[in-house]
Amino acid sequence: MPPRNLTIIFFAAILSLICYHKAERNRYASGIADAMDLVSEYYVEDVDSRTLFEDAMAGMVSGLDQYSAYIGPDSLNQMNASLDQEFGGVGVEVEKKETDQPLLVLSPLVGTPAYRAGIHAGDRVIAVDGEGMIGLHLNDAVKLMRGKPGSEIILTIERNGRDEPFDVKIVREVILVDSVLGDTRRADGSWDFHLEENPRIGYLRLTTFGQHTVEEVAGVLESTNERSGFEAIIMDLRGNAGGLLDAAVDMCDLFVEDGRIVSTNGRHGKLRSSYDATPNIVVPKDIPMVVLVNNFSASASEIVAACLQDHQRAIVVGERTWGKGTVQNILDLEGGQSALKLTTATYWRPSGKNIHRRKDAAEEEAWGVRPNENYEVAIPEEIVEKVYLHRRQRDRYQLAPEESEAEVDLDDATTPEDEVADDPQLRRAIDYLNERLRNKDAATQTASRQIRKLLDLRVKA
Repeated sequence: MPPRNLTIIFFAAILSLICYHKAERNRYASGIADAMDLVSEYYVEDVDSRTLFEDAMAGMVSGLDQYSAYIGPDSLNQMNASLDQEFGGVGVEVEKKETDQPLLVLSPLVGTPAYRAGIHAGDRVIAVDGEGMIGLHLNDAVKLMRGKPGSEIILTIERNGRDEPFDVKIVREVILVDSVLGDTRRADGSWDFHLEENPRIGYLRLTTFGQHTVEEVAGVLESTNERSGFEAIIMDLRGNAGGLLDAAVDMCDLFVEDGRIVSTNGRHGKLRSSYDATPNIVVPKDIPMVVLVNNFSASASEIVAACLQDHQRAIVVGERTWGKGTVQNILDLEGGQSALKLTTATYWRPSGKNIHRRKDAAEEEAWGVRPNENYEVAIPEEIVEKVYLHRRQRDRYQLAPEESEAEVDLDDATTPEDEVADDPQLRRAIDYLNERLRNKDAATQTASRQIRKLLDLRVKA
């Protein structure tokens, strides 16, 4: 048979195979379309076609695993804002425990439109552009406050000490969200990363691993000079559900100078990618570190904790982590208006141990990150809320002299001094580092005495 005919047959076979697989997919797609048409025509109530489409997409991926999901337009915008660490808004931290309550301002973010407009911690937002807050869920209330930078918004405020509610007109701006928090706020609202009870210890709380997280951490560590720098570091990853893989890798690279950081395996356990440390570390190896984790530390948090633990760069204190060792890729749909979040790989520690917890995984199996031996510390249920409320109270910026305490009331967002409970996990980390610093001081004093003796001998000689 002539070569030309063989070529034609080959390409015809390839085309037929492609058409076959496409036809298979189209056959199922037509079934979904038929079902949507039947629901629209016969269901007892009117149903929006968009709602049917989104429900069908969500149902399709829900059977894959707990982390794969369909992301609709609104959720996609929120997710991007979280990872980008910026959004259009006024710049307030808010809370709304019940739908029948107003929106409570925990703190205005320093330097934002709300801060400049004089919004106080403890203010109660009862309406946004005339729409009342009573009956709204927190997410819906926050959605009303966010919007296009440059647009105006009117907040109706109730404040202790004021007889009547009053309106505050604010122009929205791009709000940059800090993902790295310190121990306390200074008078100007900036974070103090030195631990209040021992300024030799740096305390960094990471709320997520976003686009700017590594830059923020590096800025904190590099901005301290020898006189005011940290001699020990606590990295608090409790409650940090993760974020960007690249951010986790770059975070480890600040502290580890060589070796594997993390690797990912794809389908059938095939190595997909690996990430190794580079020599230029930001923090010297002789500075002791603690990583605080709990059962809500997941994904990128587990990558960082596992890496620093496996390289013996830090000890891990707290509780066993969540066990989310899977990689999700965001794949665009509808021209980027919506997306599929699909699990495409699994994370593996530098030691080669597994991070991911399967649905039927036993407690004794290898998954997540366990605290170092003798450093597993649980917080008793009866003090969990007190510890949380005390931390949130410390996170408020210090009031300027002209702001009287009578004007600020966070109601149940604060806790009386006699109810303050010590954080046992943080306490364990501090005790460990204090011991390391005492040993360092003792060694320094011993070395100094030996040097003085040598000098004295030289003088006598």
